[in-house]
Amino acid sequence: MKLVDTHCHLDNEQFDTDRLEVIERIKEQLEFCVNIGYDLESSKKSLELAEKYDFIYAVIGVHPIDIAQYNEQTEKELETLGKNPKVLAIGEIGLDYHWMTEPKDVQQERFIKQLELAKRLNKPVVIHTRDAMEDTVNILKNHPEITGVMHCYPGSLETAKELIDRFYLGIGGTLTFKNAKKTVEVVKNIPLDRIVIETDCPYLTPEPFRGKRNEPIYVEYVAQKIAEIKEVSVEEVKEITTQNAKKLYGIV
Repeated sequence: MKLVDTHCHLDNEQFDTDRLEVIERIKEQLEFCVNIGYDLESSKKSLELAEKYDFIYAVIGVHPIDIAQYNEQTEKELETLGKNPKVLAIGEIGLDYHWMTEPKDVQQERFIKQLELAKRLNKPVVIHTRDAMEDTVNILKNHPEITGVMHCYPGSLETAKELIDRFYLGIGGTLTFKNAKKTVEVVKNIPLDRIVIETDCPYLTPEPFRGKRNEPIYVEYVAQKIAEIKEVSVEEVKEITTQNAKKLYGIV
């Protein structure tokens, strides 16, 4: 069984010199990967990659730190893109109170607009939340029909238990960091069938490559750490998380 990278950014400029080689490694070593948009331009690039390679899929949306560009025209273009079968979800969307590029009320309004877009398209969502978990959860409670994944899950075990009936938890390279006590607790106590593995590459590179550029095949190191924490085999982690990724994104 091969792993899946459920969240990567292959269109990032850090891959400009060797993108084809990175993609070849994905083809050889992974079941598939999902390239995530963060604004309109990256969403278009994500779909271009997905249409070129059958083992790459796209997610489209506007990230909270880029939300200033979100308007009616952006939404119309995203809705058109979202009808393509290679687009699996709307994301990454959410709230970011760390960088605060836009006020909270603006972020919340446009987060809700993109949740409504996902509902119209009948797609799951990829949620980004930073220093904003309470507001994120409250908004999601008001949209009970929405399902998806909490990307790079940053919350507590208690909040995770509230969410896992509707959302998978995205676990990435930060799990391998020495200061990852909260994430380790979540992984230890949340059922494996509610976890998906991601890289967020080129960011958040796992040990032993921390400090270098991340890439999709490094999901292997996240899987190994999950297996260690949950005291199961790596093969079991691969099998269950790959099936989770397919269920999350509706891939038969």
